[in-house]
Amino acid sequence: MLETLQPFAAEVGRVLDIVVNSLYRHREIFLRELISNASDACDKLRYLSLSQPELLGDQPEFAIDIVLDLGRRLLTVRDNGIGMNREELVDNLGTIARSGTARFVQELTGDRKHDLDLIGQFGVGFYSAFMVADRVVVVSRRAGDERGWVWASDGRSGFAVREADELPPRGTAVTLYLKQDAEEFLDPWRIRRIVREYSDHIAFPIFLEVVPKPGDTKTNLHERQQINTGSALWTRPKNEISEEQYREFYHHVAHTFDDPFARVHFTVEGTMSWTALLFVPGSRPFDLFDPRRRHGVRLYVRRVFITDGLEELLPRYLRFVSGVVDSDDLPLNVSRETLQHNAVVARMRRTLARRILDELAERARQDGGGEAKEGAAADSADAGEAVRRKSFSEWWEEFGPIVKEGIWEDEENREKLLQIARFSSTARDGLVSLDDYIARMKPNQKAIYYISGDDPKALRGHPQLEQALARGVEVLLMTDPVDEFWLPAVGTYRDIPFVSLTRGEVDLSAIAADGPAESEAGSDDPALSCLVARMKKVLGEAVKDVRPSKRLRESPVCLVAEAGGMDLRLERFLWQHAQLKELGKRILEINPRHELIRRMAELAADGGEHPELDELARLLLDQARIVEGEPLPDPGAWLRSMGRFLARALDAGR
Repeated sequence: MLETLQPFAAEVGRVLDIVVNSLYRHREIFLRELISNASDACDKLRYLSLSQPELLGDQPEFAIDIVLDLGRRLLTVRDNGIGMNREELVDNLGTIARSGTARFVQELTGDRKHDLDLIGQFGVGFYSAFMVADRVVVVSRRAGDERGWVWASDGRSGFAVREADELPPRGTAVTLYLKQDAEEFLDPWRIRRIVREYSDHIAFPIFLEVVPKPGDTKTNLHERQQINTGSALWTRPKNEISEEQYREFYHHVAHTFDDPFARVHFTVEGTMSWTALLFVPGSRPFDLFDPRRRHGVRLYVRRVFITDGLEELLPRYLRFVSGVVDSDDLPLNVSRETLQHNAVVARMRRTLARRILDELAERARQDGGGEAKEGAAADSADAGEAVRRKSFSEWWEEFGPIVKEGIWEDEENREKLLQIARFSSTARDGLVSLDDYIARMKPNQKAIYYISGDDPKALRGHPQLEQALARGVEVLLMTDPVDEFWLPAVGTYRDIPFVSLTRGEVDLSAIAADGPAESEAGSDDPALSCLVARMKKVLGEAVKDVRPSKRLRESPVCLVAEAGGMDLRLERFLWQHAQLKELGKRILEINPRHELIRRMAELAADGGEHPELDELARLLLDQARIVEGEPLPDPGAWLRSMGRFLARALDAGR
């Protein structure tokens, strides 16, 4: 008897609801996913057997079997790999045991196209079986255990688990009770074609066996035949590997369904001998920003899987990369602890990072700088159909915030990373490179100017940009949180300093204006000096200083940090994450050209009391705080004060 039916975890139920309603364009992908899982299971046991050879028992050779039972309409994918115990069956098949699950579920919107793309990124391969089956039974015995387990589900009402009546062989067998409309998957030739197309790269032999209907005299159908090449793809010469084979191998190692954006396949020979086949994804994994996410690169030693969890193999900022590295030099019985401090692994890491960045730089060069190229296309190698190739700028929009972590962390590759980095800019709608920016610098411009914030659209209208825009100076819009950390660490690019427009006094008067020459309002105007003195007195400890501004043209006021201080956005970021107890005091700059400031200066200079000046000074400070996205100390007082001034303005207009 099966145990009491257990409901699927909530996220599995939502995933299955989409899966059973045609998750993939091609239903045959279910077989690819089941074979991929079987291959992983064989890899894991082969590694464990290096230190525990008794786990292999009387089955030292690994294999994957596909069995078609024509009479009972069953398709079984069976492996003799690591297997699962009861807890692993529940954890692996009843929940989605992967970091970032909560975020994944939150992003399911109910919009079919969006959710299909998202699930494709999530890689829930096992559940694809329910596209073609109305019942799935999994029988598994973990290597070394003396008990086997049966897991069963119809993909709707939940699942149940019981102990197997008889001890099953080591490994896992997934049996699909095929739907009426899935009869095509009982055709041996159809199965052969699917395996050749999607799984020929699997390094373990895949066998096909057919059990005919009762009374069927075609005895040759009983023959168990290998239907894949059975050699590791990365060991083959590159000129013998098709684009389609590369693509399907990427799907296998990454457990995803998008097409790779770039790949690196090379062999190192000499004092060290090793091969790498790495892929850069085309679509951002849903859990890319999860701190627990690791890269997807598997380490092999002479074609034997060792580990897929060696963080030292790639820098953290390349955690989206997947693939394989196969070494001829490491010992087969090497432990993970030894690998963490291994000199061979350290040299691999440097080479892998450099080769990946070189490939990304080449893609950026092919796309011709920062702008996205509409309609760029590449030919599908096997189908011959034109498909749109994602431009580098489009790729950078998704992965740039992660790659830029390397600018801060990886000093050795910093120059390469700065060359491929792309940024929003006031010069155009697309992204630009630093070299693009430098080529467009104005005569007498000595710095790369930037401003930090969360929204590029909001930054384009920020008061602190007014002087730069008036003189045609391009400003980079730094909108990723990591920008606040690498910019102070780097300081310059090609010996040109990065200068924030939100810190210190920024004087661009040496750069000729694009239009008519501007008349500079004098900061030595006595009336303006009276206003500055009065505002300092009124605002007191609320500000660090009040001074006339050279950067403002249309706005009356803005807040800036002092020259040696912390950038405004970085300080807010640290404060929001409880790294600072309170925000520091700002400098309030006032615009001598603005009509309101000129009128306030006249009132401040005539010797009268003018209490409205004090109220206006506080209102202007709060206005500057709002523009910066900072909290008001007393929102109610601000609202009442604003109401009084608006009422006076209406009265004056009568």
